[in-house]
Amino acid sequence: MSAPTRRFDEVAVGDALPELVVPVTRTLIVAGAIASRDYQDVHHDPVLARQRGSRDIFMNILTTNGLVGRYVTDWTGPGGLVTDVAIRLGVPNYPDDVLTFSGAVTGRDDAPGDDGRGGVELSVRGANGLGDHVTGTVRVRLPAGTAAGATGGAS
Repeated sequence: MSAPTRRFDEVAVGDALPELVVPVTRTLIVAGAIASRDYQDVHHDPVLARQRGSRDIFMNILTTNGLVGRYVTDWTGPGGLVTDVAIRLGVPNYPDDVLTFSGAVTGRDDAPGDDGRGGVELSVRGANGLGDHVTGTVRVRLPAGTAAGATGGAS
């Protein structure tokens, strides 16, 4: 059973998103690289990664982007629509670390649009033991109304 869709009328600037903790395993790094068809050796071969100056293999940006999307859609629920993602990578994500996501609502439309949805801007941060791995802004559109009396969009 999935979580209910968050509604535009239930969101205020300053609301914090709950943390999401993701263990960074070798399997996650390699599987993410393969799934995104990124066969660059620094994402799967520790010997070659070290020869290229890295301490180990590290996560690619497409996997990071997917995790940002998961973090945001876990918060919005299934009826939220991601409309824009602007992220910046920082320190690498190496195996055997933990990536902890946090975020907050930083902007909100004045009223829902003609589509029955309201726009919300989120700041997102994913940090590991070295510092910020990813920071950025994600915009989503949420159905108007409250969960008890929704007035637009299906969940």
